[in-house]
Amino acid sequence: MIKQVQQFLGRGKQKILRRLKNMPREDLGHPVMTGSNIQYEVSTKTSAINVGGIGAFHLMARRLGLIDSIDNNVSVLKYHLPYHESDHVLNISYNLLCGGQTLDDIELRRNDEVYLDSLGAVTIPDPTTAGDFCRRFDEASNWALMDAINEPRLKIWRQQPVAFFQQKARIDADGTQVVTLGECKEGMDLSYKGEWGYHPLLVSLANTGEALFVVNRSGNRPSHEGAAAIFDRAAKLCREAGFKEILFRGDTDFSLTRYFDHWDEKGSKFVFGMDAHKKVVGRAVQIDDDEYFELVRHGERALKTAPRRKPENVKERIIKEREYLNLKLDFELYSEFKYKPLKCEKTYRVVVLQKNITAEKGELALFDEIKYFFYITNDWRMSTEEVIRESNQRCNQENLISQLKSGVHSLRAPVNTLNANWAYMIMATLAWNMKAWMALSLPVCPRWAEKHEKEKDSLLKMEFRKFLNVIMLQPCQIIKTGRKIIYRLLAWNPWQPVFFRFLDALRL
Repeated sequence: MIKQVQQFLGRGKQKILRRLKNMPREDLGHPVMTGSNIQYEVSTKTSAINVGGIGAFHLMARRLGLIDSIDNNVSVLKYHLPYHESDHVLNISYNLLCGGQTLDDIELRRNDEVYLDSLGAVTIPDPTTAGDFCRRFDEASNWALMDAINEPRLKIWRQQPVAFFQQKARIDADGTQVVTLGECKEGMDLSYKGEWGYHPLLVSLANTGEALFVVNRSGNRPSHEGAAAIFDRAAKLCREAGFKEILFRGDTDFSLTRYFDHWDEKGSKFVFGMDAHKKVVGRAVQIDDDEYFELVRHGERALKTAPRRKPENVKERIIKEREYLNLKLDFELYSEFKYKPLKCEKTYRVVVLQKNITAEKGELALFDEIKYFFYITNDWRMSTEEVIRESNQRCNQENLISQLKSGVHSLRAPVNTLNANWAYMIMATLAWNMKAWMALSLPVCPRWAEKHEKEKDSLLKMEFRKFLNVIMLQPCQIIKTGRKIIYRLLAWNPWQPVFFRFLDALRL
């Protein structure tokens, strides 16, 4: 990091620390916000944008070869007049990275001369042209686009330290409903919830939170449809990067027994939920009581201070007062047994989790109930508790889906055909993946290893809204001089040291 930048960051930090330290501690007799004579003027000399982080991500797209990869792999335009495929793809992704939520928000970028200058563009596609571009995609083009995005992803992964590949590549899969109010969208259908729309399948890497593959499907299709082939694609991608162990995870819908032997022969491990059908429940009931062990979910933390008084459980009090039926978990027991599914030639390991539940109504305990949950795996080295933990941690993918839906706004259906909406989902999800790539690109200095690793992990897990505020929405003056486009930061925030470390990594 150059000396001038270090001085800027240091001064910015000291200014805010002094301001917070010297804040008044008594009643001033008036509100703190005293600004009254506020006036607006138009700047005739300074050109600035509020999304100063966009330049760094465009620089990353060039450094990783993302632009060339898209242009070389995706061919849906007969003529480039003047836009190339990469211009269209990045136009949609950058719109979301700048805080846009719909295709129409592209119009704001298109009419912002400083934004265009910041990317070195004369113009960018308008919302209508962006929608027409999505409609040019068929199934083969969508797969080509995902393969094009995976080429720079491999470059990022290969830059990671050895420890990154010593852990298992945890590949999660789940389906989610994308509801639409449109009536003329080709491929839409009625879901099991009675909602019209699509049912895309998301396959992600839990280690980094990246979306590896997004496959759009009709709204009435089952979650697991097509998942086996995409699991194989994801495993191939991870092995190509350098991961030694692959672990597939999914709920009961993804317990595809006909593929278990295939995955076991390929060396891929899996942990899937399993339906509690009569046969496995019968096996669980036959297990002796002394072969069940109590599951401890969370250990007690060692408190450095006196424990705080627990707040009142308002929900539980209301349930008791109104005498609603309350199912209360008393304890959990676990065990395991060997099991050979009907469509398999091999025997696998089934972990059974027994939940002991008390049904209460008001102050009365009505009856005790036992519910069984099952997990099937081909990993014989994991402990029984680890199998349960792996299956439970898979639920973190729900947070990823939530971010893609309400944070990035990528799981949407703004166009009128199944393949066009599929293409939009891929391009829009690229915005989330680029956030993960930024985190993975951050260098770790040995002297500050603990601090830098913590920042890297925080950025990987950061919600998209906070990411926009601390990384993307940095006011910058844009100066075009010679062959340079200079972004001059106009304000300080605590995440700028991380941002400049990212820029240093791109230059190297």
